[in-house]
Amino acid sequence: MSKAKVQKSYEEINARIKAGEAVVVTAEEMVGIVRDRGPEQAAREVDVVTTGTFAPMCSSGMFFNFGQMTPTIKASHVWLNKVPAHAGLAAVDCYLGVTEPAEDDPLNKIYPGEFRYGGGHVIEDLLRGKKLLLEAKAYGTDCYAAKKMKKEVTLADLPYALLCNPRNGYQNYNCAVNLSEKAVYTYMGMLKPNCRNANYCSAGELSPLLNDPLYRTIGIGTRIFLGGATGYVTWHGTQHNPHVPRTPGGAPRKPAGTIMVQGDLKKMSHDWVRGVSILGYGNTLAVGLGIPIPILDAEMAAYTGVSDEDLFTQVVDYGYDYTNGIARNYGEVSYAQLKSGSIIVNGKEVPTAPLSSLPKARQIANILKEQISQGQFLLNRPAETLPDGR
Repeated sequence: MSKAKVQKSYEEINARIKAGEAVVVTAEEMVGIVRDRGPEQAAREVDVVTTGTFAPMCSSGMFFNFGQMTPTIKASHVWLNKVPAHAGLAAVDCYLGVTEPAEDDPLNKIYPGEFRYGGGHVIEDLLRGKKLLLEAKAYGTDCYAAKKMKKEVTLADLPYALLCNPRNGYQNYNCAVNLSEKAVYTYMGMLKPNCRNANYCSAGELSPLLNDPLYRTIGIGTRIFLGGATGYVTWHGTQHNPHVPRTPGGAPRKPAGTIMVQGDLKKMSHDWVRGVSILGYGNTLAVGLGIPIPILDAEMAAYTGVSDEDLFTQVVDYGYDYTNGIARNYGEVSYAQLKSGSIIVNGKEVPTAPLSSLPKARQIANILKEQISQGQFLLNRPAETLPDGR
């Protein structure tokens, strides 16, 4: 008699987590389990697969409240360490974007367009406990009479600080090359002329959304690892685009889904939230993100068992095509090829380099694995899953 197909619920998996009986493995470990035992048996044996990524996340920022003064103020312009924040929310509520540069960056005075300090560095400095200069200006009203404020603040001084990433965890991304005859400086790093290097930005088989390619378990309310603390998926992110070519296993062959995420900045760590300056491009923030994937059935086991050899992306020219909106590629490469250190483009061997940190991604997946195994992290059933394009 054949065994019935595996069907698990969130409640069953969480009960096993609470009892200390859940079997939790990382996405890298799941590759071998599925290969050796098949998806159905893997689904019987494994309850949760953990994922991770640590990479620049330009669409990130901080909602914060800096507290009232006497007389009260309704800020119309706000700066933290000379980095402008958006003050068009409420009296002392603001949003600081990580790509916003400091207005007095000394490097920009020497090299126009070049910045070494911005919103991402402000957020890291807050997490490091540093004192930052807060400045605010206002036009004054009867109920908010003050017209300016200047004081030093730490993260502890802010009544409220929320890391909010409108677009995070990109499900796949381009492999960037430069086919022009001059170097170009992009968010994918410096690309040498005549296709002398190739940069990519994904953890491959560890990447969260590549382990749930059709978003069966990820959506509003999914509990995640974010910046060293607990965060949540709050909806699909900007540029979410599930309508892309996919492998027979469902994995996208080009950039696809994204997620909007948020979490309490005051509980996060500078180990997992780092300000970044990219030469010739500007500022951003590197963010640690991890999502646990419940193994509800054999299909989820198969999705999480996908290997770098089975995940592909497109080689795109950033020297001319990308900036001019030309949609063409110069080959398809697997993440196994990218991680090997070189790929072939137009018959030429080209060295590869990642913008994402594979060691950090592994560390995040293992942190989640330990937390779940110890009963410290339960899974949330999403209130609504992400749009899957079907």
